[in-house]
Amino acid sequence: MKKPNAFAVVAMMVVGLMIGLTACGDDDDPETPAPKVTISLRSCSITEGTEYVASDLTEVTLSYNNVVAVSPSANITLNGVKCAAASSAATAMDVVVTLPTLEAGTSYTLDIPAGSIVGKNDATASAPAYKVSFSTKAKPDTGSIPAEPVTASSPQAKALYQILLNYYGQKVVSSVMANVNWNNDCAEKVYKLTGRYPAMNCYDFIHVCFSPANWIDYTNIKPVTDWVNDGGLVQLMWHFNVPKKEGSADVTCTPSETTFKTANVFVDGTWEHQWFYEQMDKVAATIMQLQQAGIAATWRPFHEAAGNATAKQQAGWTKSWFWWGYDGAETYKKLWHTMFDYFKQKGINNLIWVWTTQNYNGNSQQYNQDTDWYPGTDYVDIVARDLYGCNAAQNAKEFSEIQAAYPNKMVALGECGYGDNGGVRTEQGFIGDCFNQGAAWSHFMVWYQGGQGSTDTMCSDDWWRNVMKSDCVVTRDELPTLHN
Repeated sequence: MKKPNAFAVVAMMVVGLMIGLTACGDDDDPETPAPKVTISLRSCSITEGTEYVASDLTEVTLSYNNVVAVSPSANITLNGVKCAAASSAATAMDVVVTLPTLEAGTSYTLDIPAGSIVGKNDATASAPAYKVSFSTKAKPDTGSIPAEPVTASSPQAKALYQILLNYYGQKVVSSVMANVNWNNDCAEKVYKLTGRYPAMNCYDFIHVCFSPANWIDYTNIKPVTDWVNDGGLVQLMWHFNVPKKEGSADVTCTPSETTFKTANVFVDGTWEHQWFYEQMDKVAATIMQLQQAGIAATWRPFHEAAGNATAKQQAGWTKSWFWWGYDGAETYKKLWHTMFDYFKQKGINNLIWVWTTQNYNGNSQQYNQDTDWYPGTDYVDIVARDLYGCNAAQNAKEFSEIQAAYPNKMVALGECGYGDNGGVRTEQGFIGDCFNQGAAWSHFMVWYQGGQGSTDTMCSDDWWRNVMKSDCVVTRDELPTLHN
């Protein structure tokens, strides 16, 4: 065995002495205390003093600066009612407090006493007490709105009406127009883009005068039943086409393009009378098929009747846009009442009747209100307004004016999409922004437009992405069950 040299021996002795001295020093010094764990709140998912929609707020997430747990003795309360709480599975530094069902128009305080939230690995460390107060948005005064539809309705129609009434003022029900008549194409494209379906799909009887044909057949209600079986609600409307002249196969809605005289609808023996009732019978037959299948729908005939006719300064262009309004308010109301009574006689009771107001065309200085065109409270369930390219403030102004004029009816955004003002295209305001500014529409319906974005509707992909994830918008997957 090789002996270590003298230098190596000395070095080993020095190292050993240093180790020994260090060890002796540790024994003599008091232990250094471990750093004390502190728990403090970094963020809360609700903000002090903020107003929320009651149905949107089911839990509160609190984020801390350390790994935390909920103390077994925690007494976290909301207005004195104990709340369940647990550390989040997603992140060890979050606590999720589950709230009881909230009421609209109520003030709340979430109270988390000191010691409720403790360190996960050191229960002696606890977060200080924390309180946060907030309120829920008051539901509109719906006391003057009838509890049931204006017709002696089917159970499904009553249920549909109640769903809309329950949401009114709390959320806005989403809808899209079929492209253009009897399909679910646009709704499918909205789903492909956003991952969510609109709650409602709107079908137009615009081509019923050609049905049945190999390209359109309203007697085949499968598109509608498919939509309903997947949980959707149904809207119906009618661009009521008439021949351009007696016996013509060309049809139109535009007064200047036809010799059709609206007043003659009420005169037996005229071609206008015959056409009107023939077309009503065709539409009524399909609606009755839906009724027999247990399907209810909102029904919006004779829309935008006043057009420009309510302008204070009359001119050549201040006319109704559609033939059904061309002979004035009294004739128009008679048309509405005639259809209402005729459908009732046929036993149709599955419709929620929606009337569309022009509401000054958005300009009370140049236009009179179109209240003279209102069919009457006994003939209307919902008052709608069609707006294109209007921002949130404009939506709120229109909504408040309509609600003031018809306080005993729900108010809806009958149609919306891009507007075109002097060649400048403007997009409809985001529904969440409109709602936050006071436009608490019962529902909105986006108009179709072939080739516009990936949805073929008159709203952009960005608009749809924003709206379909908005807390105030009801999508199809969120609806209660309506149809059996």
